[in-house]
Amino acid sequence: MSALGELGSLRGKKSAGQKKDNLAGYLFLAPWLLGLFLITIGPMLASLYLSFTDYNLIQAPKWIGLENFTRMLSDQRLHNSLKVTFTYVFVSVPLQLMIALLLAVVLDRGVRGMAFYRSIFYLPSLLGSSVAIAILWRQVFGTTGLLNQLLDLFGIHGKGWISDPSTALGTLVVLNVWTFGSPMVIFLAGLRQIPSMYYEAAAVDGAGTLRRFFSITLPLLTPIVFFNLVLQIIHAFQSFTQAFVVSGGSGGPSDSTMFFTLYLYDRGFGNFDMGYASAMAWFLLVIIGVFTAANFFASKYWVFYDD
Repeated sequence: MSALGELGSLRGKKSAGQKKDNLAGYLFLAPWLLGLFLITIGPMLASLYLSFTDYNLIQAPKWIGLENFTRMLSDQRLHNSLKVTFTYVFVSVPLQLMIALLLAVVLDRGVRGMAFYRSIFYLPSLLGSSVAIAILWRQVFGTTGLLNQLLDLFGIHGKGWISDPSTALGTLVVLNVWTFGSPMVIFLAGLRQIPSMYYEAAAVDGAGTLRRFFSITLPLLTPIVFFNLVLQIIHAFQSFTQAFVVSGGSGGPSDSTMFFTLYLYDRGFGNFDMGYASAMAWFLLVIIGVFTAANFFASKYWVFYDD
């Protein structure tokens, strides 16, 4: 009986110790949990409710059901913003990933001073979404900007690239492509994980550089390509600062840089139509979710894992 009593006592002490450890863990998690519920989940649920209401920040929300969502069907400016956003995503993301992969392959060859080049190439990813770089971009592609000054040296008369509807979106595409540093570093890490014996065996078989790239490097790197693709698509759909600063918040000229996020901002904070803006935000969430799910579904046909 004494042995059983001691065993029970030990279990009781162990249980009390586990409770103290759990309590300490919850205390450390408390700031994160508060942030999750008060800053993320709470506002998300509030915006979901507001998406079914007519709310202008002054009067109390008025329930209108699906009216905000049905309005999107006839909102031509929203349709244009979707066209601009899709063009931006489908053009800039592939170009960005191709340049990132190309530079990663070059740096993986053991270039002298690679740490320096890697830092320099990564820097635009840290600064590309900032207001300062967007302002700089306006100066570079303005009528009297750096690009036109460079063209003047060759006798070419440039134009206002940002003020021309046919080229304004292209300047933002170039800006997004310029921020290739983050996917490049991830590609470089993936390249370092490919066993060198594969390349040695291919070299013995007489495979050239391009054959080794398309038969060894690219297939083994497809999980990294997939990872970068999903992240960059999500990031591109959420782009806002560049278009806001470059266009002065108007999405001009002629709505050629009116991203979906910029139009959402205009409806919510420019026209105080918060109910409609909330519905737009959830519509954007659905769009990103659909593209992400489509990428995961398609990945089984082109992404190859070691196992």
